This record gives sequence, C-alpha cells and structure tokens, in this order.
Amino acid sequence: MPTSDPDCPFCEIVDRDDPDAREVYRDQNVVAFFPTNPATLGHTLVIPRKHIADIWSLDRATAEQLAGATTQLAAAVRRAINPQGLNIIQSSGKAASQTVFHLHVHLVPRWEGDPIGHIWPPETDYTEEQKDDAWEALRAECRAVSAT
Repeated sequence: MPTSDPDCPFCEIVDRDDPDAREVYRDQNVVAFFPTNPATLGHTLVIPRKHIADIWSLDRATAEQLAGATTQLAAAVRRAINPQGLNIIQSSGKAASQTVFHLHVHLVPRWEGDPIGHIWPPETDYTEEQKDDAWEALRAECRAVSAT
C-alpha cells in the first residue's frame, strides 16, 4: 500500500504542501487539522499519515494509533473549546457521505441549538423480521471472526 497519494488533499497536508491547513497536532502516526468548512468551531479531523482510503482498508496497528490520538485530541478539544458534547464521526464510502477518500475521524464539538441539529432520525420503520435478519447475519459474521 502506498504511504501517500499525490491526488489526495489530505496527503498534501501530511506532506506539508497545503499552506492553508490549520494544523493542530502532528506525531509520527497522525495529523489533526481543522476542515476548510467546519460544522462547528473546533471541528477537527484526525487522519493517519499513511494514505488509507477507508475503514475497510485499515490495519490493526494504524487503527490503534488513530484511536489513541482521537481520544487524546477529544480531551484537548474539551479543554480548549469547552463544548457541551462531542460527536466522533467516521464515514466510509460515498453512501456514508465520505468525500475525501483518505480515512479521517471528525471530532465535532456540540452545543444545544448548534446549526447541526439532531443527526439521527427520530424513528425508523424496520419490521421485526428485518431487524432479526440483520441481527442474525451480523451475529454469524462475528462468530466467524472470533473463531479465526
């Protein structure tokens, strides 16, 4: 897997080729910065330094590094910005609204009445059969994973 993609805007930030990036943190594994159009003030993106398209391409070691940095940066956002809450969002795939195909985690500070509003539908209309089918499929896959 290549460590950088010359067409990736997040790889440009990793390579320090984007002079407009509002970088807040960097170590040997991750970089964190403000997105160009933040959802709220303090909205921060955390990315692995190596180019990984999405969560399905993520290896365990990088996942652990990314999770550790995300936890540390969430605490830093809390101390610096003092939000009432925080959304941690990772979107993989176009259907999930991923627009830059370099894995990234959003840390989104939240306040009552902020412009984002509620992110979950108030209710859904899935049948019990649909929920059971999904439950059984996922349980079977989880059993297969734990057996390996």
